[in-house]
Formats: sequence, structure tokens, C-alpha cells
Amino acid sequence: MEIFGSGAEAPSMLIVDDDPSIVAVVSDWCARLGFDVETASAGLEALVTASRCKPDILLIDVNIPELDGLSVCKQLMDSGNKPLQAIMMTGYDNQKLAKRCEALGAFYIAKKGDFWTKLETALSALYPEHSIRVLQLGMRSAGVELRRRPRVLFVDDDADVGKLFCSKLEKLGIEALYAADAKQGFRMACREHPTVIVSDYYMPDGDAEYFLNQLRSTPATKSIPVIVQSGRDLGDVVKERLRRGGLGLPGAARVVRKTFDPGDLLKCLQKYCGFEGAVEGNWRFPL
Repeated sequence: MEIFGSGAEAPSMLIVDDDPSIVAVVSDWCARLGFDVETASAGLEALVTASRCKPDILLIDVNIPELDGLSVCKQLMDSGNKPLQAIMMTGYDNQKLAKRCEALGAFYIAKKGDFWTKLETALSALYPEHSIRVLQLGMRSAGVELRRRPRVLFVDDDADVGKLFCSKLEKLGIEALYAADAKQGFRMACREHPTVIVSDYYMPDGDAEYFLNQLRSTPATKSIPVIVQSGRDLGDVVKERLRRGGLGLPGAARVVRKTFDPGDLLKCLQKYCGFEGAVEGNWRFPL
């Protein structure tokens, strides 16, 4: 049922997105078409994986941790190791970004209702001799709507802080979820696959280190970026332990101080969620 015959070598594809639900559905769809699929969840990981598998096609989100998708794409194209075709994904229609992709010679696809149609069109253009099979198999395999909005899981035992912050994130176009402790947060992370998790350090039934260890020891959540915040000074030893992680698994993406002004936290989230603009009006955490 694949578009490439059993005697032909399947093109290799590297799919990069920090949203595990998107990686799962897109990689499954492309594998059904016959591509040899590798995945990564962050920019530096993508470069390492690409050096190993040397992909023919790069399907990458623009807003990913460590190094943005455009930079990853340009580095791989400039490396000269192998001709590379690129398809850039983003959660927002952005004409300026579309022009930058065009300048790189990359396809540009927004994660919205016609995503699968545009992906089929891009693959058909790259493999015109197989375009009919791409369309036939693609129409049967798709049907799953990609989540367009980034999703943030906010974990804090102070319900007032959680509700306030989630309401503000919703105004920025971010889907916000709230959990009152580490155990509830872990269950929600496994079920909802958030783009990023923001966790308070001190919580009943397990602090952020306990929570982080649970997340990193579970395949479905091990790659989700986690931002840890605290109203108290955690000290250099604890901060380093949080960032370092263990057993080859990533630690906290950032450790920030919880203050009345959440500006630093919003800047961190903007890196992972790619929202534009600022919060309207002045608001403060009720510490």
C-alpha cells in the first residue's frame, strides 16, 4: 500500500515538533506512505539526528526549543552533505514567515484545517511520479485535525494563581490547563500532551523534582519542556540539579523566580509557544 515499491529505497524523513501529539500523528501518516521516518522534539536534537540519518526531507515546526526551525533548516541545507527538501510547519498564518521559507526553497504549511491537503500537495510536488498514490493513500490515512493552538499545563497548588494565569494565557491564544499538584499534573500531561509545562517547585504530594522525574521516566512525556518557578530562592545547587536532569534525560528547560510580575515567565513561554504580542493591561500574581 506504500507509494514506493518494495524494490525501491524509501526516502528518509526527519519530523521535528515539540508537540508529541503532532509528532505521533504526522509520523504515522508519513510512515504509512512509505517514508523512513525519524523524529526529534527540539532544534539541537534535530541537528544530531540529521547528522546520523541524513534525511531526504525535513518536516519541521518553526517554533521549537533550543534552535528555531528556520535556523535548523538553513544549517542542514548549508552543510552540503546531501540535497535536502524542507517543509516548514507553523501554528499561525504569517506572510513574512512564508516569504522566508520561500527564500530557503522550503514549503510552508500552517497547522489548520487544510494542513493534510497542503502536505499532500507538497509531497506530490517533491515526488511527481508518485503524486497519484500520495493523494490516494493520503486521503485514506488523514482525517485527524492537528491541534493548532499551543497548550500549556500550569501546575500550582494555589488555585487563584492558576486560574488567573490560565485566563491570561487564553487571551494570548494559548490553550491553558490547570493542575493543583504534581500527581494531577502528571496524569494530565500523559492525557493531554501539553506543548510546555509550567510547575511551581513547592507543592503538596511531591515537589517539582519529583514531578520532573515522573515526566522524564515516561515515554509519552519525557520530551515535554518544563519550566519550574518558585517564590522562594531555591539556591544554586537545587537549580543546577533541576537543569541537569539525569540518566541522559533532559532536566528543566528553565528555572525562574515567581514574582508579582510574570514577565520573565511569559518570555520563556513565548519561546516555546510562539504567541505574538503582550498581555493587555497590568496584572500580577497574587503572591
